[in-house]
Amino acid sequence: MKNFTWGHGIVLALASFIIFILSMLFLFPNGQKNSEMVTEHYYEEELQYQSVIDAKNRADKLEEKPVYSQSPKGITLTFPSGINNSNSAVSFVLNRSDDQNLDIKKTVQLESDNSFTIPSSVLKNGNYTLRLSWTKDKTDYRLDYDVIWK
Repeated sequence: MKNFTWGHGIVLALASFIIFILSMLFLFPNGQKNSEMVTEHYYEEELQYQSVIDAKNRADKLEEKPVYSQSPKGITLTFPSGINNSNSAVSFVLNRSDDQNLDIKKTVQLESDNSFTIPSSVLKNGNYTLRLSWTKDKTDYRLDYDVIWK
């Protein structure tokens, strides 16, 4: 029977380390899923981000803010009574963090009850970021909501 020496210990430690690293690469490849950029025009939008910050600050100071609700029909956003089609332009971006092919970007017209609905037929189960932007009387506003669609 051969004795176990310090040389055998080093070889055993290196082999264990290599097996550990390889198991991390092959057993946990989930780190590659969220590697998409949020937007293709990242740098251009970064330069204009101060206007987004200002719009968010104005929206935070509003007494009445748009609210969203979920139902089997979809995601409904309801605006306060002072916002209507004649004095406002409303748009939204619904970003899916894990698949940009599921993103939705649209300019909408408010219905008679100052709301609009994103239909459930275009939504897939998962996490979204809803970026709601509107302009009322030439002033921009923006609110962001984290939405979990089930």
